[in-house]
Amino acid sequence: MELTALRQFVAIAESGHITKASQRLGVTQPALSAMLKKLESEVGAPLLDRTGRGVELTAAGRVFLEHAQAAIRRADEAVASVRELIGLESGSIRVGGGATAVAHLLPRVVSAVRRAHPALRFYVREAGSRAVADAVLSGELDLGIVTTPITGPGSDELMTVATIQDELMLVVPRDHPLYEQDSYSWTSIREDPLVVFEHGSAVRNIIDRASREAGVSLNVVMEVRSTETIERMVEAGIGPGFISRFALGDKRGLICRDGRLFRALAVVRRRDRIPSAASAVFERVLLAELSGFSER
Repeated sequence: MELTALRQFVAIAESGHITKASQRLGVTQPALSAMLKKLESEVGAPLLDRTGRGVELTAAGRVFLEHAQAAIRRADEAVASVRELIGLESGSIRVGGGATAVAHLLPRVVSAVRRAHPALRFYVREAGSRAVADAVLSGELDLGIVTTPITGPGSDELMTVATIQDELMLVVPRDHPLYEQDSYSWTSIREDPLVVFEHGSAVRNIIDRASREAGVSLNVVMEVRSTETIERMVEAGIGPGFISRFALGDKRGLICRDGRLFRALAVVRRRDRIPSAASAVFERVLLAELSGFSER
């Protein structure tokens, strides 16, 4: 966009010296002087007075400077708006999270963003919190939903955009003695064949730590990666399992009487990266959705 003369005039006015403006702009002094002469001819009045120390704005120059700055600002805003629009028409969004986030938090967000911006493309990765955090750090993902805390190499380069509290609930088969109950203790499920998330996952670590502190060794008969798999195995009568409250739906979820199992889910991105237009829109919708979940 051709606003060169206005930008050069503003540089001269702000520096108060043609030589300094020349150095700042990388333009020769004769070129700036010629531009200024042409500009004054077009507006029909002197814009600058030459002094021993440089240049000073005339009354006409002060008025012209105000409008020149406004014109440049509006032009820059117009360019930024068009670039943002282009980003929303052809951009992509890359987001990752664990089983709960991908299956129960993201679908409504993706649906809402797609309705508003149908041309956007989505890449959704389901993985453990550490793997998601690493992918955000490497730039493979724009955003991640992880269980905190995230530690290890590069963790200080992640910025937490928002957090939401989740609770891990026990679900049991219909013929289980606890099915009509609202809570359980670790000793009450000591002998039960349990279906849980795979060893080393953030959720599994919470469960193992709590049972260990209660002095109970769990009878784990199946380790899986998917919340849906846990639900299906429980329905099939294999044994009780632990899932997020967000995944309960109309199922009965039991809380732990020995100390409820809470975890914090965090939306993270790299500190040093400005979100693209598409990513920024997705982030806003995601945060609104998470706020709604926290109130339920």
